[in-house]
Amino acid sequence: MPVRPSDIELAHRLADAAGAVIRPYFRRPAGLEMKADRSPVTRADREAEEAMRRILDAERSGDGIVGEEHGTKDGVTGRQWVLDPIDGTRSFTAGRAIFGTLIALVEDGWPVLGVIDQPVQRERWLGVAGRPTLFNGAPAATRACPALEGAIVATTSPHLFDDGDVPHYLALVAAASGGAARQGPVYGGDCYNYGLLASGFLDIVCESGLKLYDFAALAPIVEGAGGRMCDWNGDPLTADSAGHVLAIGDPARTDEVLEALRNTGHDHHH
Repeated sequence: MPVRPSDIELAHRLADAAGAVIRPYFRRPAGLEMKADRSPVTRADREAEEAMRRILDAERSGDGIVGEEHGTKDGVTGRQWVLDPIDGTRSFTAGRAIFGTLIALVEDGWPVLGVIDQPVQRERWLGVAGRPTLFNGAPAATRACPALEGAIVATTSPHLFDDGDVPHYLALVAAASGGAARQGPVYGGDCYNYGLLASGFLDIVCESGLKLYDFAALAPIVEGAGGRMCDWNGDPLTADSAGHVLAIGDPARTDEVLEALRNTGHDHHH
């Protein structure tokens, strides 16, 4: 079923509602706690998700909801709203306005609409299957990347990777650096990096260990801006993906990126 204008309008309202909750907490004491898996959560995360769920319960009661903080609600329509109220809690608690609210509409396992919203800077990327990606209402496009050497690679942190994934990531970094003056990758940024890639400021984002609510919103945004989004084997991302995520601004570099990731001298088990 194609994405309806009312779905897009609703996604904007969800982002507005989350941002209104989050902004007053930014750079203020926000009640940081550690969850059982040692990941951080704040009152801002919880309350922003609650605000979005209230709207969905009222207006899309038949749709499922998958949220990072408040779990899964089964629906009856084959559609799910996938919510991550603060993607980048570490950046949020460190006072860095490079976290984002992620909102995705997933139909039968495929993301068809995605929003990245940065509520402090009031920046919003909207991706819809079959349409050009918009940044604050204007078209966004990835940039050409003539060679893997010299490409700018971004990741939130290799400390989040499984140990076995780190050599593959470092092999990609080495191929992009090409032995030239070593700038190294861009670190930090979570979902914000994918928006920057969609707007033509980064070439490659490489991450491991992402959950559905971390990546569902990203694919429509990256692909609607002319980029390619896949796992480390080159396969498209679905609700069943293992969480190895690549965003490539210039799809012509895809084979080289995949080859570099494999080229560690170790076998690649996935």
